[in-house]
Amino acid sequence: MDLPDLIDATALDGDSESYDVVVVGFGMAGGCAALEAARAGARVLLLERAAVPGGTTCMAGGHFYLGGGTAVQKATGHDDSPEAMYDFLVSTSRDPDRAKIRAYCEGSVEHFGWLEALGFTFERSYFPGKAVIQPGTEGLMYTGNEKVWPHHLVAAAAPRGHKVPVPGDTQGAKLVMDLLAGRVVEAGVEVRYDTGATHLVATAAGEVTGLAWRKFQETGLVRAGAVVLAAGGFVMNPGMVASYTPALGAKLFTLGSTYDDGLGIRLGASAGAALDHMDEPFITAPFYPPSALIKGLIVNKDGRRFVAEDSYHARTSYHVLRQRDSAAYLIVDSAHAERPSMPLVPFVDGWETVEEMAEGLGLPVDALHSTLQRYNDFAARGVDPDFHKQPEWLAPQNAGPWAAYDLTLGKALYAGFTLGGIRTTVEGQARRHDGSVVPGLYAAGACASAIAQDGQGYGSGLQLGEGSFFGRRAGRHAAR
Repeated sequence: MDLPDLIDATALDGDSESYDVVVVGFGMAGGCAALEAARAGARVLLLERAAVPGGTTCMAGGHFYLGGGTAVQKATGHDDSPEAMYDFLVSTSRDPDRAKIRAYCEGSVEHFGWLEALGFTFERSYFPGKAVIQPGTEGLMYTGNEKVWPHHLVAAAAPRGHKVPVPGDTQGAKLVMDLLAGRVVEAGVEVRYDTGATHLVATAAGEVTGLAWRKFQETGLVRAGAVVLAAGGFVMNPGMVASYTPALGAKLFTLGSTYDDGLGIRLGASAGAALDHMDEPFITAPFYPPSALIKGLIVNKDGRRFVAEDSYHARTSYHVLRQRDSAAYLIVDSAHAERPSMPLVPFVDGWETVEEMAEGLGLPVDALHSTLQRYNDFAARGVDPDFHKQPEWLAPQNAGPWAAYDLTLGKALYAGFTLGGIRTTVEGQARRHDGSVVPGLYAAGACASAIAQDGQGYGSGLQLGEGSFFGRRAGRHAAR
């Protein structure tokens, strides 16, 4: 990974521009950092390489992962607590940062109120179905593995996917960004578009004291009491993807903006910041809605099941990609076969008999017949001793003919982004490998390592949720 050179602090002189806090990147995390820093009394400069604010946030589905007893949870009759939320998130993380998860859960209700104070209201309604995102303006749904074994044994399940009240799968996040941009201007933040950071400025002792910037052919230096890096992930950087998350470089649609090129992460590393979980991507190809498909069974090339089909779609995809040839098929009978409303997983064919289906899919007929028979027998009793699929999603698949959908990588449309980034404290301070902080340097959003850094444990809304939450904390702390 190529790192930008550090510029010695002696390059700053009396004529250099000076700000208390400089934020790099005007997505959700950067906007929240800039706003909170300004509200704390700091003089703030916000740099954005694009011509408009938003970044990858404007590609998001509009979910914020919030819990602990929000107004929407209470209004819709869903009990939740910070402790239950904490226990669940810890159970889904490969290497949980317990301090950050604790802070996020205990501050979630307050953060819910802060978000609504930007100028919108989460609808006090609940969507009970299984979908990637609510079809309407419902304010709450399950967006993770809260009800999936073994997580539901660790903590009482509660829906925590709070959706901004705008129909569609990206307009909600854009609404929040538009409101946030207005509040940033009201707070007196100076925003410069088409302007990107190129290098950090640091003292010989390692304290970050400013940065270099470029706007087209114009360049300059700015002195900063603190720098907050919020410039996105690295999914659009082929070299970094090849080094850290090669699965994202093959047969996948990358979820990112042009500027998710890892610049913020590389800037942080140039100043000595440690990087965590760089090898962990989020990858998914949802096969639902319709939710009826979840009642089917997923088999690999050996004709065997390997995952509970009621898992959050990224968890299912995680396990598909670990099968031989990254191949799998969703099988449903005629009573449950429906065309997916988002056909990312293509329909293969239909067959009158199990034997014909096995031949058509190239699966061993005895194994497929045995798997289907075992599934049907237990589903009729409402139990799944093999993968603990919840009873509400169990139904015998014995009403031929049968249909199959192809979940194989390269056939299904998989998409993904990165979860790794700069190691940070609860307050967003960048940390070195020895655990010490890099003075004057902060990171938030996709520049920072995610609290849910396990691809199969991720739930929709965590990036917007933690990006905005820890962006706020970084801005406030940097303003000190």
